[in-house]
Amino acid sequence: MTEILFDDIGSFPLPNGACKNTLSEAAFNRDNDALLFPILNQISELKINAGVQIPNYSQVRDMNEQFLRPMRSEECCDGPFNLKEEFASTVEMQALDLYCQKIKEETGEKQPVRMCVTGPTELYLKEFGGSSYTDIYQLFAKNVNLFVRSAMKGMKNCQITTVSIDEPSIGINPELALSADEIIAAFNAAGKDAAKSGADVEVHIHSPLYYDLACRSDTINVIGMESAATPSYADMIDKKTLSEYDTYVRAGITRTDIFSMAAALNEKHGGNVWNQPEIMKEIVTDTETAKTAEKRLEKLYGVFGDRIKYAGPDCGLGSWPSQELAASLLKNTGTAIASFNKKHK
Repeated sequence: MTEILFDDIGSFPLPNGACKNTLSEAAFNRDNDALLFPILNQISELKINAGVQIPNYSQVRDMNEQFLRPMRSEECCDGPFNLKEEFASTVEMQALDLYCQKIKEETGEKQPVRMCVTGPTELYLKEFGGSSYTDIYQLFAKNVNLFVRSAMKGMKNCQITTVSIDEPSIGINPELALSADEIIAAFNAAGKDAAKSGADVEVHIHSPLYYDLACRSDTINVIGMESAATPSYADMIDKKTLSEYDTYVRAGITRTDIFSMAAALNEKHGGNVWNQPEIMKEIVTDTETAKTAEKRLEKLYGVFGDRIKYAGPDCGLGSWPSQELAASLLKNTGTAIASFNKKHK
């Protein structure tokens, strides 16, 4: 059996005293690296110490505005939404590359990393809703590819082995009026340079209802599914279809829907537990344990076998109440994957 790799989705709680809006402006303006980079590095350190093999860059900005803001700027574009390549940069990836310098110096090898980009469908829906402007939609896809291309050119100390195109609205948003062929064409364009480089190209979706569109894409070869919180999602994906298109899955094996889990604790303890760390800790000591995560992975392996290439938490952890709790979930996840791999060696 090929080893299943442990990655994460991206977002993570900020350290005490850090402000998301301040960090976001620092990232856009490129004028406050003294504030931004130490926090991004601190989060990367927590992820790697928790055992994440392929860490995603530390996502501290709004997933839409991070990419839409330069695409709206006349200074950054040659015409409406036609982004110039020199403005398609991701400061978080630059910070991650600098952080990985010490790893390269210690090991002599480049750290494998994951880059997430908000997908063209998500960006289009955010900007235009249900309106139909196919040419702009495809332009968004081209722009997404530019962000990936720019990051790949700039990496000196790490290697982007996975690129995730995040499309949470596909299969969920009723406003989506794009045709299957239009979505597939956008996938092809958005993942062009990543696939050309040999990186895995994943689509991260919240519902696998239209997973076959990703299978039919020329560039996407991994489908992410949030199968810990919603196990029935695994029933919606046919292993035969995956094999036919040589597509793999990324399995979610630990839940990240913190508000639902906190609500269950509220009911159990009869009050608001959100600011009670000793009770919230039950999420990682009683519910989302390594044992539970490994059982989920075993069950999914029984369905998909070697079509599982990656595993990790369902989604990002940015909404979690503390870095300590989020890091504990990552550690549990990593322990589960390591135990699974050892048993199936």
